[in-house]
Amino acid sequence: MSPNDAFAEAPSGAPIPRFPVPFALGLRVAPLLPLSLSLTVYARRVAQSHPGLFRRLGDYDTTPFVLDPTDLPIAIELQPNKGRPSVRVVRGAGQGAARIAGPLAALLGLVHGAYDGDALFFSRDLVIEGDTSAALALRNAVDDAELDLSEEVARLTGPFAAPMKHLLAIAERRTGVSLSRPEEVDLW
Repeated sequence: MSPNDAFAEAPSGAPIPRFPVPFALGLRVAPLLPLSLSLTVYARRVAQSHPGLFRRLGDYDTTPFVLDPTDLPIAIELQPNKGRPSVRVVRGAGQGAARIAGPLAALLGLVHGAYDGDALFFSRDLVIEGDTSAALALRNAVDDAELDLSEEVARLTGPFAAPMKHLLAIAERRTGVSLSRPEEVDLW
């Protein structure tokens, strides 16, 4: 990737940030078990806070999904387990019935409603493979839950929630990556 390729254009014309290459390289050698365990704990907290998220998957509540941040040397295997999710971080393509791939910032932007999934798909910034009806069910469940991942992280930090939210806001401003749900503007 050349310096000029650090950003791809989002369908809206705004750039989709790419994960910095030096940090991505670190994931090639980092142990993945601690990350898998941390993400499982996090996913279960999200499931507790948003029980409808996994109920909304319907027939796909046991379908394994692969979330593939294309700017990282890992893939995330998500097993919903009927509302008791487990997450496994793997090197390589990962295994699941449906694979959703794109830059990490685009995947996070989809969760927070910062990017339009259809526009990302048609611009080829987002790739869906395998069981597309399962991927659509996951997208609809996530959209319906209106998740704010930074709020969920802040809740996990207990008394450090306020400083954590502040740090995440700074990181969001500096990187351009959507780490929280955009505040809605009331036009009335």
